[in-house]
Order: sequence, then structure tokens, then C-alpha cells
Amino acid sequence: MRMHRRAIAAALALGLTAAHLAQAQTPPAPAPPSSAPAEDAEPPPSPLEAKETVVVTATRSGRRLQDEALRVEVIDEEEIEEKALMTPGSVAMLLGETTGLRVQTTAPSLGAANVRVQGLRGRYAQLLADGLPLYGSGGDSLGLLQVPPLDLGQVEVIKGAASALYGPAALGGVINLVSRRAEESHVETLLNATSLGGVDAAVWLGCAPVRGWSWTLLGGAHGQRRNDMDDDGWTDVAAYQRGVVRPRVFYDSGAGASLFLTGGVIAEDRQAGTIGAAVAPDGLPFAERLETRRADVGGLGRWLLGTRVLTARGSYSRNGQDRRFGEVRERGTRQTAFGEASLTGVSGRHAWVLGGAFQQDRYAPVEESRFAYTFSAPAVFAQDQIDLGRIASVSASARLDAHSEYGALFSPRLSLLLRPSTEWTMRVSGGGGSFAPTPFTEETDETGLARVARLVGLEAERAVSFSGDLTWTHGGFEVTITGFGSRVSNPVQLAELPHILVVPERGITVGLVNAAEPTRTWGTELLARYRHGGFVAMATHGWTRATELDVDRDVRREVPLTPAHAASLNAMLEGEWGRVGTEAYYTGRQGLEDNPYRATSREYVLLGGLVERRLGRVHLFLNVENLADVRQTTYDPLIRPTRLPDGRWTVGAWAPLDGRVWNGGVRFAF
Repeated sequence: MRMHRRAIAAALALGLTAAHLAQAQTPPAPAPPSSAPAEDAEPPPSPLEAKETVVVTATRSGRRLQDEALRVEVIDEEEIEEKALMTPGSVAMLLGETTGLRVQTTAPSLGAANVRVQGLRGRYAQLLADGLPLYGSGGDSLGLLQVPPLDLGQVEVIKGAASALYGPAALGGVINLVSRRAEESHVETLLNATSLGGVDAAVWLGCAPVRGWSWTLLGGAHGQRRNDMDDDGWTDVAAYQRGVVRPRVFYDSGAGASLFLTGGVIAEDRQAGTIGAAVAPDGLPFAERLETRRADVGGLGRWLLGTRVLTARGSYSRNGQDRRFGEVRERGTRQTAFGEASLTGVSGRHAWVLGGAFQQDRYAPVEESRFAYTFSAPAVFAQDQIDLGRIASVSASARLDAHSEYGALFSPRLSLLLRPSTEWTMRVSGGGGSFAPTPFTEETDETGLARVARLVGLEAERAVSFSGDLTWTHGGFEVTITGFGSRVSNPVQLAELPHILVVPERGITVGLVNAAEPTRTWGTELLARYRHGGFVAMATHGWTRATELDVDRDVRREVPLTPAHAASLNAMLEGEWGRVGTEAYYTGRQGLEDNPYRATSREYVLLGGLVERRLGRVHLFLNVENLADVRQTTYDPLIRPTRLPDGRWTVGAWAPLDGRVWNGGVRFAF
């Protein structure tokens, strides 16, 4: 019996489902005399499930995608490979073309951007690498732009409050970048050039497992020249030079014990602002520069303890930046230290997790010392997934963080999965979470902190969210309809200071405050996909309604830069000869903020296409984005006639600034 229970624990460590483990503990019952399936039997896999089994890790359970009660959307390796040919230097396009996600530019001149999940601000989305906060906590608008997709195996997306899983930085959702493993020794090299003067060179090395050990190595060099697309003397496409190195080590004992180690270094320099002899509307040149030096290390290990599995993970990341925004220079270092231990087990139909975590976030500024902080947050959490026979399962999780600045933050989540047949799946989920405010918002991403008053009296932002979705699959068809909603209390906004609080000699004119009314978002998503052999076609539509209080005018408004409607239509044909694909993306009208030229944006459609030709181990590719050359500056200037109180010269980016872009290159695999 002891050996039998250890075998069950080993299976758990390898990520099998609670239902499968329950079957492993109980001898199979005799088949019923009739041809009807037993009441508690697992439903037979659909053709899609039989073709490919996807295991997700973002929920801690390591279950099959179709068995997760909490909805997790997975971008698979095939789609990642496709997007790597379009934008080899970052995962921004990969995420931005996912239904419910919007990559929003936060600093138009420098090109910084973050991910908005279902209409919520980008600072609420937690970007993880193999479940580790290697890119820091919320509020960093360059992280996703500095991650090349070449070494990713899949991307897992959880929408809605996920603080019960990952703490206060995951108020709006989680994006988990899962590393690619080498099943055999492999080398890939990708060389790319663009019509705007961009170049990319990346290499991925993978070593086949030897006595359970394997490793991979990613190296990349990426660059872009400055571009002034409308000849107004101001940068529309920032120049940058970036280098990336990331090794990974894997170990699997084959008996339930495993180890994963990773480290990385990213160095990037960006330049923007006025070009040459051009000047800003005040008659003076305006330069923007940002130097970023990132380094991180992390690891995860699993060990069998009798019939239980002990998991330990930890990471440390350091992000140093030296920024010049016109006449202002700001230097600072953000650090995140994270550690977690959890125990996982199975009791009948229950697959449970108990654990504790500790995270510390620090910011050490050089010039703006009033924003220095050290936030520590020990936490305890629990999770239980219950399989209720062949058609249903329930997942409940809760987390309590004791934040050093904002006190006790409690985050619950409850999810239900129903599978009445092999063709129909329904999920319902609801939860709450919190976000610990910092000085870093979408506005300060662009202007820096020099004009912002010291943070005083802020309260934690708190949210509740719900979602429900219904999926139908039949043969090669898959259709999913989703409804969602969220309510964020105490949302933090940048506001103009009352005249009595302005410090003109220091240029302090704005401050961060909690809005008196909540931010509300709700909407729907539709995804329809058809697969047949090497052909895939997909259509999507998203409707989002997001409103918030404008604290400067004390009126309710639509959340700026949130399109009410977004839709896409893509098709791809792939074979041994290569692949060819087309895409079309529609973006509806958006409410704008502090834009002197218009209060509402125009709607627009982006068209693109990809052709790849495979000649043995050599892959040649050519891609075009924004074929119709849609540019925001075709309609209005990017530059405002006067600066805003927080120092901004540019209006918000509601459409592309770069216009039509061709890129092409070669990919070697051997």
C-alpha cells in the first residue's frame, strides 16, 4: 500500500488530474452490462483533446486545460512560432492579438506599453515567467517589450482578479510565459530586418536530456532606428538597442522530483523626442532617453514527501533605469524578491494545495527620494479542486497577504466547471483581489515622477470580478462565448493638485489620489475557430464597457483608450512547404483624455499577411503589418500645442504611429 500511495504522489508531481489520481487509487469497476457509460466515468476525449493534451501551470494544479475549473486561455507553440516571425524581439503582438487583451502604448514617443485585460488598466496585469515574477510586480511598461518569443513553449492567460493565486499584483489577471524545453539537441537561429530600420538576431540552443538533466540558452540582439513618420520633427518610432541572454536548466528524476533554474540579463537603451534641429512647441529641443539594465534569477523544485508533493520556488529581479525626460533626469532601481513553499496532496476527489509566500518590492530612487519604498507581504494560501463525477468540478482558493503598507489583503476565488457532454463545456468564476498602489501608473510611465507629489493617504485598490463562458466543440469547430464584469474600488488616478498644494519652484503640479467612485467594466467575448489539417481560420469579437470617475472634472467617463468594439478575422494554411496567412483587425472608437484635437478616436482596420517558405532546414519568411498604412498622425498631430501639468507633450496613442511595416528574414533549424 505504501508503494502504491507513493506512485500516486509521483503522478501528482507530474501534473495528473485529481480524477485520474482517484481512479489510480480505486481498482476499476466491472463494465456495466449495457452500452451506456458508467455514471462516474470520465467522458471520452473529444477529437481535439485526443489530438493534443495541454497542461497548464498558472493555476498551480498542473492539470489538463480541459479539466481546469478556472478558465485559462493558452497560446500554443505553433502560434508563438508564427508571431516570432512577425515580431522576433517581443511578445507584444502575440498578446495584443489575443481576445480580451489590448497592448496599450503608455509612452507614445518612447514606445513603452503594457497589457490591459478586459478593459482594466495595465498595471493590474501580472507578467510571470514560469510562475515567477522575474519582470517585477505591476506597473512596468517595458517588460513585455523586452521578452523575445523564441524560447517560449506556451503562454497562459487568466483574466479577472487572480490575487488568490498570485497576490496583490494580479488584480486584473495573470500572463504566464512558459519556457520551451528541449526534447532533443536543437539549434535555431532567426535573422530579421524591417522596413523601418529594425534588425533582430536571435539564437536558441537546446540540449537533449542526459540522466534527467537538460538545458536551453536564448541569446538575442535587437535594434531599431528612430523614425519621424509625419515629418513634424518628433519621434514616432523610438530608437533602441537591446541585448538579451537567458539560460535555463531542467532536471527530472523520473520519480516525481524535478528542478528548474533560470537567469537572465537584459540591457536596453531607448532614444526619442525631437530630432535633429527640431524643437518642441515651446521653442526648445526636447530629448527623451531611457537606459534599462535588468537582471534576474529564479528556480523551482518539487520533491515527494511520502504521498505529498513539496514545491518550493523563488526569484530575485533587479531593474535599474536611468531616464531623461527633457530637462529632468531620474535614476532608480526596482527590486523584487519572492519565495514560496507549498504542499500538494490528493484525498479522494480533492486535489488540495496549502502554502505560504513572501514577497518584497523595493524602489530606490536617486533624484526623487520621496518615492522610495520597501513593501513586504508575507502570505498564506489554500486551494482545493473537487471533481464531482464525470460532468463537474469545483475549485476554491483563498489568500491572505499581510502587506506592510496597506494591511491585511484577503483574496478569494471560486470556479465551477460543467461538462454535460463531450461537445459542451461551461465555466463560471468569481473572485476578489487587491492591488498595492505604487508611484508607477500609465501616466508616470510617460513623464516620470519629478512633477508628482509624495504619496500620502492612499488606500489599497480592491476589486471583485466574475466571468462565465460556454464552449461548443464539434469536429474541427470550436466556439466560445464569454461574459465578464469587474468593479475596482479606490482606483488610483493622477490628478491636478489644488493651487494651494502646488510647489512651483520644484515643478510639482500633480498627485496620485484614490477616486471616490469605483471603476466598472463589463462586456462579452466571442471566439470561433475551425481547424482542418493544416488550415486554421479564426474570428473574434470583443465588446467592452469601462467607466470611471474623472477626478479632475468630477464626472463619470469612459476609461480612455478602451475601444467598445474589437474584432478580428485570421486564416492560416500550413504544410511541409511552409505557411501562408492573412489577418484583419478592427478597432472601434475610443474615448480620449486631454486630447485637444478630438474627444473620440476614429475606428480603423489593420490588414496583414505572412508567407513562409521552408527549404529543408532553412525557412524564408516575409510579413507585412498594417498594409493600408493606418497612422494616427494622418488625422491629428501627436504633439500637443502646450504641455500638460504633468509634463506630457504627446496625446494618447489611439492608433498605430508606425504605419505600414514590412519585415522578412531567415530562420535556421538544425
